[in-house]
Amino acid sequence: MEITLETVVFYFLAAFITVFSILTVTTSRMVRSATYLLFTLFGTAGIYFLLGYTFLGSVQIMVYAGGIVVLYVFSILLTSGEGDRTEKLKRSKFLAGLGTTAAGAVIVLFVTLKHKFMATTDVAPLEIDIKTIGHAMLSGGKYGYLLPFEAVSILLLACIVGGLLIARKR
Repeated sequence: MEITLETVVFYFLAAFITVFSILTVTTSRMVRSATYLLFTLFGTAGIYFLLGYTFLGSVQIMVYAGGIVVLYVFSILLTSGEGDRTEKLKRSKFLAGLGTTAAGAVIVLFVTLKHKFMATTDVAPLEIDIKTIGHAMLSGGKYGYLLPFEAVSILLLACIVGGLLIARKR
């Protein structure tokens, strides 16, 4: 197997995502956890850019890294104190989480090893311009995503109003 620059960058991004994902769920400070989540989302956007999915990479950075993480940080800062830390897990919950993680890893490994992946060189790339994607996402037709888009915007608005009400009570 020939080692190319794409392979090296992929393995670097995979290790980057793995390390920061583990740090996200194991740190005891919530703001640090949100920061590690931000790095994980940037690494995921890097994978998208490496695969040539520039639209998905841009959406990953703008919506998730730019919007959702900022919303998490605001909600953490509005609802918690300065030195808040997470509670220590009981041994039974830790073992249950570890068992679930191991079972999920076994399932992912089984599916990955049993699946016959197509070589990317055999498939002709399908280019769709952003105008077509925008019309498809915001259309009200059969395959449009206008209703889920509006539902998410109402959910985010409710989260912002809830955060403001919680902060106002303090």
